[in-house]
Amino acid sequence: MKPQKHWREEDGARLATTVLRLPPGTRAISSAMLGGGIGPAGWVLNAQVPGGYARMDPLDHLAEMAASLGLDGPGVAMMTAASVDRTVQAADGQVQVCATVGLRVPTWAAAPEGTADPELAPMRLDGSYEPGTINIVVAVPVPLADAALVNAVITATEAKTQALLEAGYPCTGTASDAICITAPTRGEAEPFAGPRSHWGARIARAVHTAVLAGANDYTDVLNSRGPLL
Repeated sequence: MKPQKHWREEDGARLATTVLRLPPGTRAISSAMLGGGIGPAGWVLNAQVPGGYARMDPLDHLAEMAASLGLDGPGVAMMTAASVDRTVQAADGQVQVCATVGLRVPTWAAAPEGTADPELAPMRLDGSYEPGTINIVVAVPVPLADAALVNAVITATEAKTQALLEAGYPCTGTASDAICITAPTRGEAEPFAGPRSHWGARIARAVHTAVLAGANDYTDVLNSRGPLL
């Protein structure tokens, strides 16, 4: 997995985007807004957007960015306010992972009804926000059956949460996390991707490594800038 990095200017900010160009015959399972679900994919885009992003047409925005980079055909596009320039990569047994980790709004998945929206957390004295999204892309080198693709999402999510807890964040993630898992279609499909299966264990270790490194990096950056209000 060799992400290509591109830069663009938007709202006075210099923002990074990474693009993974996938080999023919690849399919993906994703929770991304653009290209989400299960289907063929020729590329994966992870675009940084300004903090406090408020556009009401994110699908159109992502499609515009993809077109500007010459990406056509089916693909997956995600966005985050986290620094895409600080994308973390990890690998385990040919499973490869890219992750961007922003933790301004660490969140437990199950919260009491009526809990205040953490996205309304206060901004800094200078008016800026710390970003809060974790985007994960996993490339598996073998075909996965539909059920195994779903299982791989569970495995990756569990590994993400384990890493966050180990990094000192009492949360399961953030409310806007996204994931994409890609796999080839040629060959006999693996039926399992749970954490104790051959490929699931590799997915878990690679995701854990990437997210733990990204969370620790986020903490270091946050500490260097001073605490939030």
